[in-house]
Amino acid sequence: MKKINLLFVLTLGLIFSLSNATFKTQGYQVGDTAIDFSLKNIDGKMVSLQDFAQAKGFVIIFTCNHCPYAIANEDRIIALNKKYAAKGFPVIAINPNDPVAYPDDSYDNMKKRAQEKGFNFPYLLDDTQDIAKTYGATKTPHVYLLDKNRVVKYIGAIDDSPKDAKKAKTSHLANAIDALLAGKTIAVSTTAAIGCGIKWKK
Repeated sequence: MKKINLLFVLTLGLIFSLSNATFKTQGYQVGDTAIDFSLKNIDGKMVSLQDFAQAKGFVIIFTCNHCPYAIANEDRIIALNKKYAAKGFPVIAINPNDPVAYPDDSYDNMKKRAQEKGFNFPYLLDDTQDIAKTYGATKTPHVYLLDKNRVVKYIGAIDDSPKDAKKAKTSHLANAIDALLAGKTIAVSTTAAIGCGIKWKK
């Protein structure tokens, strides 16, 4: 009986360990501290969070060129950076998609898209997809708002209208940034990211 009980306990421990390990691979939750990164920008230079010495925080947005949801949010992202970069919260966009599966998301096409739209923020290539996996990004677009210490404060969507900006009633991301700037608690710290699934390498 004791051997059976011991085996039962060990089995439960193994299951818990595996479940916990799986949980840890699912990416960041609000309150986690995000890692820095060094990724290539469309101008060929490497960009890291530490480059923004005066930042009060960071708006990390995983996005791409081809996804209709990503395209529908481009003007919103430009407007967000125009408004909040000067207040200490720069936008940093990251393309994690596999360009072999989706050539529209290649580095060259990133440069073309940025020029066409007049991107006013860094647009980085996550060539290995390691950063997207570490953060836990699954969609384009997928937002992670960090404070100056890289603590995750908000995860999810830009607002409540993934395709039509004119129909947006609640600006989740802007509200979260405004709360941080005012030293207040963020009322809604997580929302569902709605968009195209990230195209992972096989």
